[in-house]
Amino acid sequence: MPAPYNSQAGTWQERLEDACRGANILPPIFQIVSDRRGGRTAWSSRVTVHGRTLSARFWYDGKNLNNAKEDAAEMALNYLTGSKSR
Repeated sequence: MPAPYNSQAGTWQERLEDACRGANILPPIFQIVSDRRGGRTAWSSRVTVHGRTLSARFWYDGKNLNNAKEDAAEMALNYLTGSKSR
């Protein structure tokens, strides 16, 4: 099954940036969010693109913040291209 967006860029964040550039829309704006859970803090990400804010599907350990941004970028790219998440 082909990827939802065919690009030479490696990461979801790069693919999202490329898609925004190609569509002549403002670049994505990422926001890191946290949620205190017992003695630990869980981290996630949101990204605003073309007037819509989309959230990452999952919460991550603090050392994996880039994974949270990748997750949100994938959701946003799927929104922009009309693809469904895998």
